[in-house]
Amino acid sequence: MKPRELLAKATVPGGGYLSLFRRGEDFMIVLGRNELMNSRMSGSEEALATMTLERLPWRGAPHLLIGGYGMGFTLRAALAALPTDSRVTVAELVPEIIEWARGPMANLAAGCLDDPRVSLVESDVATLIREADGCFDAILLDVDNGPDGLSRVANDGLYSPQGLAEAMAALKTGGTLAIWSAAPDDRFTRRLVQAGFAVEQAAVRARSNGKGPRHFIWLAIRR
Repeated sequence: MKPRELLAKATVPGGGYLSLFRRGEDFMIVLGRNELMNSRMSGSEEALATMTLERLPWRGAPHLLIGGYGMGFTLRAALAALPTDSRVTVAELVPEIIEWARGPMANLAAGCLDDPRVSLVESDVATLIREADGCFDAILLDVDNGPDGLSRVANDGLYSPQGLAEAMAALKTGGTLAIWSAAPDDRFTRRLVQAGFAVEQAAVRARSNGKGPRHFIWLAIRR
């Protein structure tokens, strides 16, 4: 097996350090010793977009909020299914993530950040949610390992009762809060229900070919 090549490092505001590695044609983003993303594992991030869009009421041109960019799998899957008059706001807290997408991982990004439907905001997605007022058709969150935060403690606020109330207020009626997770969490499912969402939890495979470890997606609809 080829050794990993360290390409770059970045600091997570309020968190640890991210490292970008390459092995052959594959890329990995690592936090400490924990691999957060791998370019071979796109299936569950793509499902985050496709499963959300399957549940949208499709009233006019939808407006999606995606936090954060990661390796762009969720964004590209959303753009492939959305109409030309839709809007996608992408919140990314770590500016180096976007630099890597436009630099060593440009082929992987496939120009998605330059799509005219995309607005890129360097910000904590929680701030955009808090400032919104029923304007989003869907909010897609893949900012950590799920409700059990790993990269920064502040992410836990997204999954708190207050964070869920803010997400609901940011959604249109019938809109979906979709959350990616590396593991199931029954307590968080109950928290979503207690917040007033209609909740569905799905297990999906990490790879786009249906193989690899299982990841989990919550699809919480504002009634």
